[in-house]
Amino acid sequence: AGTDSPSIMITCQGRDLRFSLEQREDYLRVLRPDSEHYVALLTCDRVELYEGAGTTPRVVAGHLFRVVSGLESALLGETAIQGQVKRAYLAAQARGLSAEMHRLFQNALRVGKRVRSETGLSRGAMSHGQAVLEAIAALKIDLSNARILVSGINNLNKTVLQYLVRHGAKTIFLANRSYAKALGWSRELGCQAFRLDRLPQISAQADIIISATAAPHLILRADQFTARQSVLIFDLAVPRDIDPHIGLLPNVTLYNNEDLEEIIRRNQNTRAAEVQAAEKIIAEELVKFYG
Repeated sequence: AGTDSPSIMITCQGRDLRFSLEQREDYLRVLRPDSEHYVALLTCDRVELYEGAGTTPRVVAGHLFRVVSGLESALLGETAIQGQVKRAYLAAQARGLSAEMHRLFQNALRVGKRVRSETGLSRGAMSHGQAVLEAIAALKIDLSNARILVSGINNLNKTVLQYLVRHGAKTIFLANRSYAKALGWSRELGCQAFRLDRLPQISAQADIIISATAAPHLILRADQFTARQSVLIFDLAVPRDIDPHIGLLPNVTLYNNEDLEEIIRRNQNTRAAEVQAAEKIIAEELVKFYG
């Protein structure tokens, strides 16, 4: 990506192309094979075309195994690529594929699953939202009995909310500056909607607080915070939503973005340490594939 015009390098092993993201569809229209027997993999950061009916070159199979396993992803070990490859393969099946292409992709998908199940390459949070969920899970909180307050309506909070509901959360307060938006989400997710100005009163009842608004100032000051129970707080906002002084209270554990980024850094290091184990599995699978 990032080039003004496509460039093509053709070798005995295949074609290597460089083009902008906007040129992806043009690339497929112009350069895809005349045959319908191909698999086109398009993601936000790659376009790959697999074609042919003869024996798959070892470098091609090895590359695809690495792609499906998440070793070639910008975010090491990411799991979305497994589904993306599967969807590309299923779409290609509708057009018809050679037996060798079927064999290649079926094995690649199996290898990706094996790498993820036998190594830690894909384990651990790699985003702020995932880090929140990881921290909650690590504390073994009984979500069915927890009173949870979420402030702000955005994709990050929606992901967290959906996870909490799936894992048994029953009492969720959703606060937002626009009550109409909060009400819409509350109906979809089974929450109780409140206006943001009710935050001090609602926070006094909460066991978990997750805040990610776009407010330019603190939305909960220390002099407004009256909770006496143990409270776990995640402040995901920039600038911060929660007064840092609240985190000094003995009954409060406060995570901010820097704390969550430290969780992500630890997980990145853990994943990097698993690369060798993943490579070993791929080497074993290549021997089987060509055995």
